[in-house]
Amino acid sequence: MDINERMLLRRFSLIAAGICILMAAMMPVAIASVSKEFIPPSYQTTTNYYRSYGEPDISVSVLGDTELERGETANLELVLSNRGIFYGVKSITSVGASTSAHALSLQELEYEKLRTTAYGVKTSLVSGTEYIKVDPTTSSQTLKDPLYPGSLPKDPLVYTITVSNNAPAGVYVLEMPVTYEYQSDVRMTRGEAVALGLPDLDHVKYYSPVNTTLSVPVIVKPAAKFEVTNVSGELIAGRQSFVNITYTNMGELPAADAVARLIVMKPLATDSSVRPMGTLMPGESRTVSFSISSEREALDKMYALDTEVKYRDVNEDLAYSGNMKANVDMQSSERQFNITALALAGIVVMCIVLIIKTVKKNRKG
Repeated sequence: MDINERMLLRRFSLIAAGICILMAAMMPVAIASVSKEFIPPSYQTTTNYYRSYGEPDISVSVLGDTELERGETANLELVLSNRGIFYGVKSITSVGASTSAHALSLQELEYEKLRTTAYGVKTSLVSGTEYIKVDPTTSSQTLKDPLYPGSLPKDPLVYTITVSNNAPAGVYVLEMPVTYEYQSDVRMTRGEAVALGLPDLDHVKYYSPVNTTLSVPVIVKPAAKFEVTNVSGELIAGRQSFVNITYTNMGELPAADAVARLIVMKPLATDSSVRPMGTLMPGESRTVSFSISSEREALDKMYALDTEVKYRDVNEDLAYSGNMKANVDMQSSERQFNITALALAGIVVMCIVLIIKTVKKNRKG
């Protein structure tokens, strides 16, 4: 082979190598995605040209308002985002003058850029307080697609929570454990995957699991909150009685123009079911009396009377306390008569004893 032929062959080789490098750089990454259903080749049968830096950085944000009221059931719409940054690579294997090794290194460089993607993202929402309950049917969820940096999921994660009627106002932090894995290493196979029955496998991805916990704040709004703190009086079958009920504002804000309402059903009745109480400041109590009549056939037992308070909040809007219970004991007329008779009998016995003692004392004198 003369000098001209050798120069022509050398030029042809350089052109072919350039075409290979260009094709490798333009190759879509999606074509070379690796299935994780096989055991990856050992390190001895692969080559690692670069060590890359960066990994996923998962954060959570809430869509809409997180300020809830006591007793409210709401859907929290949470959006996960990936702020992972690919910082760069460091060459750890020299390609020398080999054009094929250079092409493989360029391929690996493209694959390494996917290390900031989070795969198999699984989440759950956990409440560490008794005042907020998470619906167990929505407490655990999984993202269908990988979470790429700079992009958001198509749909938010929706969790249903319920705030207790007894929840104090303030900020509650719910925990959101998140698990996923990311591509921590890429190694080129150099065609060794043919022995595994995977002739099209040009690289292998190795994944690392990650467990992290995010925080989701929920605010319970301050408001007036009423409780029945005392009940006095008793019911007598077949008669009209007075029952005194004490209402206390256990909340953080005042309640203006408060009106107490009593709800009774047969065998009970009342001539007026509402009583005005005026303005109650936080911690303030007010006692009102209700006149309640009962039928003669009323059972001798404890009756749980339903009651509520209507008031105006700090925004001058009408608000309601919700249903409360006032427990009142019922006595039958026969039982009341027996108690009175026993009391009178006791007085008579005491008088007889005193008379006998007096007579004996006089006789002795």
